[in-house]
Amino acid sequence: MKQNVSAPPPKETGNIPPRAETGTTSSRAETGTTTPRAEAGTTSQVVAFTITRTIINTLHRMVYPFLAVLARGVGVDILTMSYVLTARSLVGTVGPFAAAVADRRGRRFGMLFGIGLFTLGTALVVFWPVFPALVLSIILSTLGKYIFDPSMQAWLGDRIPYIRRGRTMAVTEFGWSLAFLLGVPLVGYMIARNGWMAPFPLFVLLGGILFATMFFMLPRDSSPSTADSPASNFRLVLTSSPALAGLAVGLLASAANEVVNLIFGVWLEQSFGLQIAALGAASAVIGLSELGGEGLVAAFVDRLGKPRAIGLGLAANCLAALGLFFLGRTEAGALVGLFFFYITFEFTLVSIIPLMTELLPSARATLMAFNVAALSLGRAVADLLAPRLYGLGFWFVVLGAVGFNLLALAALRKVKTAR
Repeated sequence: MKQNVSAPPPKETGNIPPRAETGTTSSRAETGTTTPRAEAGTTSQVVAFTITRTIINTLHRMVYPFLAVLARGVGVDILTMSYVLTARSLVGTVGPFAAAVADRRGRRFGMLFGIGLFTLGTALVVFWPVFPALVLSIILSTLGKYIFDPSMQAWLGDRIPYIRRGRTMAVTEFGWSLAFLLGVPLVGYMIARNGWMAPFPLFVLLGGILFATMFFMLPRDSSPSTADSPASNFRLVLTSSPALAGLAVGLLASAANEVVNLIFGVWLEQSFGLQIAALGAASAVIGLSELGGEGLVAAFVDRLGKPRAIGLGLAANCLAALGLFFLGRTEAGALVGLFFFYITFEFTLVSIIPLMTELLPSARATLMAFNVAALSLGRAVADLLAPRLYGLGFWFVVLGAVGFNLLALAALRKVKTAR
């Protein structure tokens, strides 16, 4: 196969064979990979990971629907709370520095460290229910999430053969949609009965249980994953063509989603004048579409091959974005369009994860943390552009989403050809 870039050392490239990288074959081509040993008992650990992510993501996602309630509870206004969310978004950019601990000290240490930060953050509010404690709680729990997730993904990447890694990682991604479908409604019930602080003692209790469970369930790392320093791992990521191209795919796909995500509520309100009903229905649609996208990845990504699945997801998301414009002339049509837009995005995003775990095995956790940072940066770029595009008309929002997706497809070609 003709290569567009010179080949880096095997340590950096991973063990994806040439045919599996191109995305032109099914998973049969992927069976030729030399994969790490899959440990016994992985199923119970994957279930524990999914439950852990559901709990952590519930706290992460509950802030949006209960933003006003939390603001009143600590005596601040919505604008002040928006600054807190801005600070939370910036935590994603420092994730690679924190998550590098999993490459340095081991995946198990990284996961325990992340759960510990989550538990500490929620405990602050329980013992000190004031605004500064809530700010620290949101930042620490978010940092814990951004350390746990890459450490978990690197742990799975070390143990699950590449041919079935997509299905396994898709199962852990159910923790994102289940948080919205199950966790957030439970939090709402607790807040309605006992006030804004009600969920935090439960989060502390669950965090302690999760820490103890992971401590005894996960085998100790036989040795640190790499002897390299964090600076060395950063250099590996920033000088690896496949890694940079993969990060670009995630950044651009995230931006394509966010240009619609930021304005769909305003669009529904201005188009139909049914803000509460429309947004409530849209929230349910988004939660179900996320769950559906994760299920499709679990069923098909390993059969299709990861690059091909990503390419199909990006192309389908382009069609779904165009469909939004034509279907969005009625409220029902708009909700149908949103369902297809979000399910194709979720399919794309979750398909990216197993591919990224194989691009740089020697710095797996660091690269996965960079992936989180890239997704955050993509959202930030789109947040700046979306209001301006919407000012020109919804058609320009659609074109913006399609444009970002086409750029992501171009970056995906670099992933497939670079070794």
